[in-house]
Amino acid sequence: MPFEKRKSPPTKPIFFLIGFFLLLFASFILVKIFLPSAKAEIVYQLSKSQPLKEEIKPVNTDFSIVIPKIRVNANVVKNVDPFDSRIYQKALTEGVAHAKGSGLPGFPGNVFIFAHSAINWYQASQYNSIFYLTNKLEPGDEIFIYYKGSKYRYSVAEKKIVKASEINYLSDSINTTSQNSNSLTLMTCWPPGSDLNRLIILAN
Repeated sequence: MPFEKRKSPPTKPIFFLIGFFLLLFASFILVKIFLPSAKAEIVYQLSKSQPLKEEIKPVNTDFSIVIPKIRVNANVVKNVDPFDSRIYQKALTEGVAHAKGSGLPGFPGNVFIFAHSAINWYQASQYNSIFYLTNKLEPGDEIFIYYKGSKYRYSVAEKKIVKASEINYLSDSINTTSQNSNSLTLMTCWPPGSDLNRLIILAN
């Protein structure tokens, strides 16, 4: 009697369905994390060929930041505790945060402004998008801080990427009030959507 060819068991549609939803979920995560940075990059590349025709009007003159090169125009939330995630995550839904204890424009000390990624992937783009393009800044680029009705101009001096554990940039800004009376530090997580490193912009 000839051997009969075994038929492979029918593939259950449920497995295809599960695989499809897993792939869809993974795609959603990637889009959620990287779409804001990709969108910001595209807008930046398009705007490079179209120089600003007029000065950017700040969202407010009480406390805000304007960076013409990368089209940043955001509210600055004053005196935010950078060591309490519950406090700064809430503040960062309203703009970027001024580190509590650091300097203020027009007064002695270094003004420290930050925009962190969230601790969860699904919140990352919500909290970090304002400073996505700060990596495009180079020495000489202008940053304007508006505070209490006055406008303060800063010029980028240095850009660097440091480990998340290197908090001396923040601690020095909080503990030093008599030096660097005309300086500014911007900080955000790097790469965008992650919490691995910190991108630091030093300006004066």
